[in-house]
Amino acid sequence: MHLGPDLLVLGVLFVIAYVLGRLGKSIGLPAIPIYMVVGLLASPYFGWFPINFVHGDYIELIAVFGLILLLFNLGLEFDQDEFFSNAGKLIISGGSYIAINMVVGFAFGFLVGWGTREALVIAGITATSSSAIVTKLLIELNRLANRETPMILGVTVVEDVFIAIYLAIVSVVLSGETEIWPVVGKLVISFVFLIVMFAVARWGGRVVSRLFRTKDDELFTILFFGLAIMFGGLGEILGVTDAIGAFLIGLVLGATRYRNRIEQIAIPLRDVFGAFFFLNFGLGLDPTKFPEVILPVVIAVVMTMVLNIIAGQFVAWLNGLGPQAGINTAAILQNRGEFALILATLALAAGLDSRIQPFAGLYVLIMAIMGPILAVNSEKIGAVVLRTKKKQAVAKARSAEAAEAIALMEGESRGELDEIPAAYGGGPGATGSAGGAGVAASVVDADTGLDLGDEDDLAEPDRANVDRLIEQAMQQSDEQNHRARDSEY
Repeated sequence: MHLGPDLLVLGVLFVIAYVLGRLGKSIGLPAIPIYMVVGLLASPYFGWFPINFVHGDYIELIAVFGLILLLFNLGLEFDQDEFFSNAGKLIISGGSYIAINMVVGFAFGFLVGWGTREALVIAGITATSSSAIVTKLLIELNRLANRETPMILGVTVVEDVFIAIYLAIVSVVLSGETEIWPVVGKLVISFVFLIVMFAVARWGGRVVSRLFRTKDDELFTILFFGLAIMFGGLGEILGVTDAIGAFLIGLVLGATRYRNRIEQIAIPLRDVFGAFFFLNFGLGLDPTKFPEVILPVVIAVVMTMVLNIIAGQFVAWLNGLGPQAGINTAAILQNRGEFALILATLALAAGLDSRIQPFAGLYVLIMAIMGPILAVNSEKIGAVVLRTKKKQAVAKARSAEAAEAIALMEGESRGELDEIPAAYGGGPGATGSAGGAGVAASVVDADTGLDLGDEDDLAEPDRANVDRLIEQAMQQSDEQNHRARDSEY
């Protein structure tokens, strides 16, 4: 078996992915759409790329490894303590976000004229964001310290749990069973598997840790990679898909004290094999079918954006955050990625409507490009929509004007007091004395510290002028001291 041409092709594709990835990074694009575009350009349907594969079956196997490692890392990074300690709040926040998108997405599936099973898949494609892209964007945009970030991460945690349950249900629905009891039996097996693995992850971390007592990195890598592949196969046999089997064993290993060590090795493996998954998906896209799905994709994109705005503001309100936090949340959760492609792959394998694959591919391409752009500019969008910059500028201008007015008034008051005739006890240094015949006590304002001269001898016009200046200065000072604070802070 001569693999030289195939190796050359794969090497060229990865180099092209690197070049396009560098260009994408410069404008804030994640890697997922880049890999898909490279696969699309190299596909036999496109015809623009002067290379082709001699053997293609093993590419699919490597793509399966990529899918398994993507979900394995998702389970590995799942924060159980955060989830179980704030389960109620997280479920309400994440559940609200998912429910809003799922219900409308399911109705959208029927609206475009596809069947019930297709509508179920489309609802899943449009309902959940890509936790990998979301997490990466939060880090790259330096928003880990933002007030809304724990809420966003909480939503992605709930989405991860939802994905595990949803894939288990979808895999049974797509299995082709028509009798009720076989379907119920498969669902029971799926949920028992989920519950057992979640229980082991929650309470069996110490026991599982004993399996990894080795300092040899090679054997350590072989063990966790073998477990990921093995549980992927077990999940496929039990009917919950290989992806969920990998997610659950990742969840279990994430509960061990070797989690950080596994993560350091698993992330580079995920990046390499995951690239095969997205590239292979791009290879399977037929651009001639895009015109058939362009209208549903455009409607789905607009629907997703509108629903994310509503859901983002609602979730922010539930957590006591302001409109800007809601805009940041909506923008960063727009991203769609690996889960949508996994569902499309399952739909293709189940023989559903052939339009689902190009629909999912084009939809993910658009959302994975728009999502990061919206996330990068969410603060600017909020400033325009909420007019916060204008309000801040007006507030600063008013503050500067008030300070200048006070300074001018104080200067004027001191100047006018200096001009008060000495006969009236005014002028600099004429503070008077409490004693002494015929000399009245000097009046000093307690609030401003200004010397007003003799209380009895001030001329009426001068007294009125000084009183007016002092009153205006005090009013300006009171307005500054009692200015309401922005509710956002």
